[in-house]
Amino acid sequence: MTTTLVLTVIGEDRPGLFNAIAEKTTEFGANWLDTRLVSLEGKFAGIVLLSVPQVREDALVDALHSLRSNRLSLVLERRIDAAALTPARGLRLELVSHDRPGIVREIAGLLAGNKISIEELETDFVSGSFSGENLFRARARLRAPWGLDVVVLRDMIENLANELMADISLDEGVTN
Repeated sequence: MTTTLVLTVIGEDRPGLFNAIAEKTTEFGANWLDTRLVSLEGKFAGIVLLSVPQVREDALVDALHSLRSNRLSLVLERRIDAAALTPARGLRLELVSHDRPGIVREIAGLLAGNKISIEELETDFVSGSFSGENLFRARARLRAPWGLDVVVLRDMIENLANELMADISLDEGVTN
């Protein structure tokens, strides 16, 4: 039997940081299932999905916790059984707008109001090709209830796009 763990890591970015985690997981026979890592402004953040034999789970958790310091924070949680998740359809949302505070809040509010989960979100600033102004760009992978009327959602998104003076697109059929 195996246990699936979700490990989140935040700390000062430095060489060897992630190697220390990889060494511990290998030492206890854990298998890496999925990973997202990023370094932003000198901070390292990562989330890792691990599978570990149940007989080694406690030892692995203790070993990973031993890596904690004032420069590194780790949180480990058992993953919810994927079969228990409500069936859903995958959507992809993309947005480009002149930068201003509140864009993420507006989008997140619309999605939450429609019981849509954000599975993955990536945002950044880009320079406008003609104006040179900073533009805010977001790309999200979403999990929406099967019963959701996508036509109605698309209308709500178009209305929000008009309010934000943004270009927003919504695509169906994205694999989750």
